Parts: sequence; structure tokens; C-alpha cells
Amino acid sequence: MSLDGKHALVTGGGTGIGLAVARGLVRQGAQVTISGRRLETLEKAAEDMAGLHPVHMDVAAPESVSDAVQSATAARGPVQICVANAGIAEGRSILKTDLAFWRQMMAINLDGAFLTVQACLPGMLEAGWGRVIAVSSIAGVRGLKGAPAYTASKHGMIGLIRSLAADYAGKAVTFNALCPAYVDTEIITRNTESIMARTGLDEDKARALMVDVNPHGRLIAPDEVAEAAVFLCSDASESVNGQALQIAGGEI
Repeated sequence: MSLDGKHALVTGGGTGIGLAVARGLVRQGAQVTISGRRLETLEKAAEDMAGLHPVHMDVAAPESVSDAVQSATAARGPVQICVANAGIAEGRSILKTDLAFWRQMMAINLDGAFLTVQACLPGMLEAGWGRVIAVSSIAGVRGLKGAPAYTASKHGMIGLIRSLAADYAGKAVTFNALCPAYVDTEIITRNTESIMARTGLDEDKARALMVDVNPHGRLIAPDEVAEAAVFLCSDASESVNGQALQIAGGEI
């Protein structure tokens, strides 16, 4: 396959899954705009690979999303591959979830995906080809204990994707979601520290609480998620639309 001449946008593209996806797309020939709130992180990531182009974007701010997409489009043409990856992951029981926490989770995870796709879609329709990929979570297809706000936001992303797939069926634009379980990123490090603080467990035991959720007994590598994203951009995926692809080591 070749993505030569294609312009991709990956939100949250400076680290973790987003950076792995961005690099995977560059290896297939795409020019990839990576966005995020930490411009220094994006610039550092772009130093390591030609074809990565950093731009500041806060997915929770409509004007920031619009300005970033317009800037990227002016520089590299219409976005034809949109990967809505930016998000936050934090567990909190419903009785400890105040409205501010709920709204922050929705603003970044769900509203951010909506705003990003909305800004990129016109360019895909004009170009007559496009791929929209939302990075949801295994929590998007099942209930994650102790994380109702996060789970709801990830379910919402899949609902958005399925509705758009129905709206644009028959056009050369597909909409799919990736649903990884626990992936070996800095989120695991932060969650490990949080679990240790809440429970008093040592680092190994706190980390094991997440590792053991994955049935195959290990964390998923970011590149495994990236390869699934690359497949969804290939010609072989033309009939894959409206799907929530689980990358979860057998978790059902």
C-alpha cells in the first residue's frame, strides 16, 4: 500500500498511541500533522522523522481546532486521514465525580473527537477519499469498573463513528474506531502512581492491576494499535466501516 500524497492529522500525536500511529502513516508515505497542547513535545517528536509536522491544538477549544486544521490544510492540502486520538484517562467513582470532572472528560474525549472530525470532513468529501479513525478504548464497548465518566466518553466516540458511517455510506470515506485495552504508554505510569497513592500497593502490584486485565498477560505495544490504524487507511479496508476494532488481547 502507499499513502503517498495523503495528508493525515493525528491529535495527541506527540506521544504514545498517537505518535506510533503518526509514524506508521509516515512510513507509508503520508505527510502527517501531529497536534497537541504541548508544542515542545510535538517538535521533539518531529525531529526524529521527516514527514511529521507539529501544530498546537487544544481539542476542547473549538477555535483552536478550527485554526489548527486550517493552518495544516494551507500547508499540506486537505486532511484526508483524520485520527482523533487525543484524550485523557482517569478513573473516579460516580459518587466522587463532580460536574467539573465529568465535563472535562467529555470536553476532551468526546467533544474533541467531534470537533476534529467536523473540521476535517469537508476536505475529505471534496477530495473524494477519506479515513476517519477514533481511538476509543475497550471501555468503549464494555463497562470499566470505577470509571463511569471515562467509559461514557469512550462509548460516545463509538456512537459518533457509527452514526457518521451510516450518514456517509456509499461515499469513499470510512469511519471506524480502535478499542485498545491497556497499552504501554505514559498513561500506565500515571495510573500506576495514582493506584499506589490510593491503595498503598507497591509499584509492581499496582501495575499488575492493569496488566492482568489484558487476557494475554501483557501490555499492548503502541505499534500494535498503529498497525491497525494503518490497515484502516489501506485499500484492503474499503468495506470496513462503522466498526469498533478491539485490540485487547482477547478481552471480551
